[in-house]
Amino acid sequence: MNRIFAPAAITVVTGIAAGVLFATPSRLISQTPTSLMEGASAAEMAALEALDDLADEIRGMSMTLWEFSETALLEHRSAEYLAGLLEAEGFEVETGVAGMPTAFTATFRHGSGGPVLGVLAEYDALPGVGNEPVPHRAARADGVTSGQGCGHNLFGAGSVGAAIAIKRAMEEQDIAGEVRLFGTPAEETVVGKVYMANAGVFDGVGATLVWHPETATRVTNASTQAMNNFTVEFRGQAAHSAADPWNGRSALDAVEMMNYGANLMREHVQPSTRIHYVIPNAGEAPNVVPEYAKVWYYVRDTLRANVEEYYEWLLDIADAAAQATRTEHEVSLTTGVHALLLNRPLQEAMQANLEAVGGPSFPEAFQAWGREMQTGLDIDPVGLDVDVKPLAYGASPAQGGSTDVAEVSWLTPTVQLEVTSAPKGVPWHSWATSASHGTEWAAAAADVAARVLAMTGMDLLTDPDLLEAAQAAHREATAGRPWRAAIPRDQKPPVP
Repeated sequence: MNRIFAPAAITVVTGIAAGVLFATPSRLISQTPTSLMEGASAAEMAALEALDDLADEIRGMSMTLWEFSETALLEHRSAEYLAGLLEAEGFEVETGVAGMPTAFTATFRHGSGGPVLGVLAEYDALPGVGNEPVPHRAARADGVTSGQGCGHNLFGAGSVGAAIAIKRAMEEQDIAGEVRLFGTPAEETVVGKVYMANAGVFDGVGATLVWHPETATRVTNASTQAMNNFTVEFRGQAAHSAADPWNGRSALDAVEMMNYGANLMREHVQPSTRIHYVIPNAGEAPNVVPEYAKVWYYVRDTLRANVEEYYEWLLDIADAAAQATRTEHEVSLTTGVHALLLNRPLQEAMQANLEAVGGPSFPEAFQAWGREMQTGLDIDPVGLDVDVKPLAYGASPAQGGSTDVAEVSWLTPTVQLEVTSAPKGVPWHSWATSASHGTEWAAAAADVAARVLAMTGMDLLTDPDLLEAAQAAHREATAGRPWRAAIPRDQKPPVP
């Protein structure tokens, strides 16, 4: 359970802005530079020194999770591996949280009283995007077809590293409080944190830290889209398509009628709305009238109220399609999320720490690797962008994606960091990002993230004014509205 990946011998000298990684025949050693030591508090410094010792382990976690590349709610080895590391470190671990075998919590408390700090970790991969860690299209030699196209291998490693560093700093500096690492599965299907929130897993947390790999380095300053994820199954009657089609009722016709209605609907929704679908089941053979068909929909908008309105509209279209084709239908709402809430006091605190740590400093070998990939994808060959972006005075326009981190942000003050891990401009959720995140170079992003998260965590544990400002901003953002899950309280997670 506690298998730790041993990095191969590396002969190039690499670097991270938080310190220089000095190559040795067997491992890499991270050291915090004097400039950062001078500006850090004693608590922050204790966490940074812990991360100096953890640099090789973070790198090893990154590569092991990439090797596993397990998809949503099937991350058994990944969850067991990370939970085992945390348990060995002295965290109290609970597995199978919220009815999901691959969800877990790891809790460490020191002293009495003090804040409760949350750290989110993800580790699920995407189906069909697996690739060797090379700058061109190449199937993985081990036959694994899924891949870390969103960098959750780095995400999980950096978050676990940060939680361990915070724990060690709390012990060294005798800081009262609690740190909880939440192992959250199935982010790619926007499931894990929704069901964990519904089960009350995040209750009592004073503030939460999270990060994500990206093609730029910055504190997140844009919200996301609210979303409903649902399926519609149609059931009809099979018959011979040529000999007696009048005896059949086509479930595929119902799917096509629903999709046609949804496509006409697009003209009459808000510009911020996005509706997309796939057809996982559409019949078996052309000479058989399909008696079963299934369509899978996402409906998104920047406003949760619009999602709910358009979801009901789509349900009406599904009902009409069933009536028109004389079929029966069943709707399953798998999950739903809100738009992400930003928290300005936490953003500013994290921005200060990010600027102190700096972006990842990749070796020229990785930059050349990135330029080769960009050239092959017909993208401007500029390599990886490592500059730290400034925090704008106001929030940026909402992004097009959705995340279950949003549910946590409605329950507790939450702040997110993004760190460059792949070449600029490459398509996300693709073979290109899977390949990038399988290189040891990309693990420098997890190291930087762990340092920024750990410093911000120590600030929250030792500065009651910062925590109160974050909670006041959260109360203002929610305007007294209680969080309400999009799914029924007693709904079971869609575990395969």
